[in-house]
Amino acid sequence: MKEQPTPFVLEARQITKHFPNGVVANAGLALQLRPGEFLALLGENGAGKSTLMNILYGLYQPDSGEILLNGQPVQLPNSQAAIAAGIGMVHQHFHLVPGMTVTENVILGAEVKHGLFFLDYKRATHQVMALAQQYGLEIDPAALVADLPVGAQQRVELLKVLYRQAKILILDEPTAVLTPQETKDLFRMLQNLKKQGTAIIFITHKLQEALQSADRIVVLRSGKVVGEVLPSETTEKELATLMVGRDVLLRIEKSSAKPGETVLDVRELQVFDDRQHLAIRQLALEVRAGEILGLAGVEGNGQTELVAALTGLRAIAGGSILLGGKEVAGASPRQISSLGVAHIPEDRQKVGLVLDYPLTDNTVLDLYFQKPFANGISRNKQAIEAHTQRLITDFDVRTPNMKVSARMLSGGNQQKLIIAREFTREIKLLIASQPTRGVDVGAIEFIHQQIIQKRAEGVAILLISAELDEILALADRIAVLFRGKIVATFEAAKVDREELGLLMAGGKNLH
Repeated sequence: MKEQPTPFVLEARQITKHFPNGVVANAGLALQLRPGEFLALLGENGAGKSTLMNILYGLYQPDSGEILLNGQPVQLPNSQAAIAAGIGMVHQHFHLVPGMTVTENVILGAEVKHGLFFLDYKRATHQVMALAQQYGLEIDPAALVADLPVGAQQRVELLKVLYRQAKILILDEPTAVLTPQETKDLFRMLQNLKKQGTAIIFITHKLQEALQSADRIVVLRSGKVVGEVLPSETTEKELATLMVGRDVLLRIEKSSAKPGETVLDVRELQVFDDRQHLAIRQLALEVRAGEILGLAGVEGNGQTELVAALTGLRAIAGGSILLGGKEVAGASPRQISSLGVAHIPEDRQKVGLVLDYPLTDNTVLDLYFQKPFANGISRNKQAIEAHTQRLITDFDVRTPNMKVSARMLSGGNQQKLIIAREFTREIKLLIASQPTRGVDVGAIEFIHQQIIQKRAEGVAILLISAELDEILALADRIAVLFRGKIVATFEAAKVDREELGLLMAGGKNLH
């Protein structure tokens, strides 16, 4: 008798999903996941990756199609049903309660009880600690999530899924907020899970991650599967072309910098964090017109507080910030913006956009009170709509129309909307914090080209990025930030990746 093939652990058949705003996110899409398989899912922003994963996790319901688990059709009306079926998901934007501890977040909805009514917090803490140690996830179970850096919050999300004993793990851009070392730790843990039989779907925009870690790579475009390849049989360039539908320039082409006068001059700066600890200590740096200063450092070393101080979002404790020779410490965000400072924030959803406002409002957040968008207290709707349409067209923001809320855009298109808004006014200084976080290879190419163009126009650019490759490729000079201080500054052409990594971790200057 012929042996029957092992069924897929998870299978999606002919999944179609429309949204009320006219977006077709999935169009007859099919996907299979084998037991113990590490599957990488690639695609442009808006290709339908996250929508499909949200359907598999019960957060969305498909308009048509079916889902099978171990060969049997299932209904997943909500995330509770998905969790009960052994499916866990870690979202790109975390779903944590900041005012709760790590333990409380991990066990929320699956509490360990003493008797019928009382939470056994001590036993729950021991369970979370044991789980963290088992998978090499260093975390303090008693710490408040609000006090944790982004990488540690990611570990809490992973612990939540592991605590619920998921056999199918869906990860949506989990390395977008991780340092290189944390990324290595994550993949080591995922490989351990795979060896234990866990099947993993991993959404990423980082092609090297897919090539180095996946068993199989599936590429989506416009809501459909356009390719399925083995890592050993493809290249970064081929994957990029498959994702975007055209050739993509993976290397940045730029001429030599011609720096001019100092635009930003920071002296002896001190800034407190939210816990009233000094996050920035006697920091000094300068950025000149027509150059890119890359600020390299492991997240949590003061980057967030520095950017907030420079843009007027956080008061300083000491020192000075000179913009074109003028003191701006203590100025409001509007005052700083009006002096020609553009800001790409590290968190596009919390700081960069008002998610429930339409695109027409988001494109004029820093200009709505000026002509031609306003005449006194009256808005010029026609001028705002014409401006928005121009930005959507020029910066290739994928949206059904300009009236949809910013929340309805994919992460990469939200980022392009911010860049369109900030780059289309007269600026002298660009502060770009994690400008390509969570965006696809085509959008990264576009964003890099826009930054290089601003440099050519004589704009001074402060680039803060957790991506070493991005810093090395874009920056003319590199400053290393460690524990709130600049510990070294290099000409970008004279530093190598290993030395930079050592300095970021607190090692000494090798020169």
